[in-house]
Amino acid sequence: MPTITPFLWYDDNAEEAVEHYRSVFGDVTVHDVSHYGEAGPGTPGSVMTISFEVAGQRLTALNGGPDFQFTEAISLQVDVDGGQEEVDRLWNGLADGGTESQCGWVRDRFGLWWQIVPRELTALLTDPDPERAQRAMQAMLKMGKIDIAELEAAAG
Repeated sequence: MPTITPFLWYDDNAEEAVEHYRSVFGDVTVHDVSHYGEAGPGTPGSVMTISFEVAGQRLTALNGGPDFQFTEAISLQVDVDGGQEEVDRLWNGLADGGTESQCGWVRDRFGLWWQIVPRELTALLTDPDPERAQRAMQAMLKMGKIDIAELEAAAG
């Protein structure tokens, strides 16, 4: 069975990004590092790719140069089971040097978009009572970082 690994294009700071993700998530494992050779296009001996795993997800980071940037069209969703404390910790770590957005989205300092989604949000948005789900949705649309207590209060 084939596997799918998201491939992330950084300018020349993939190593810094992986270390930042280690500081935020704590459970980053680096599997492989490749280096540019004489054929380029990067500086010979510099890091080309880093294959790593964060929160159980395998990713590959490329030092590919400034040609391409991340957009909101692709983001990494982080399903959070640890309540508001974990939402706050992850959000604050990823937002450090980045940009806060709405509905649980945050862009890290490297330009990669993340969605910090507590399990309580998913439960409320899929509630069998459509009115309760809609009240939760309306509350979420007004939030940057997800506030679980506020969502639950709005849902009723």
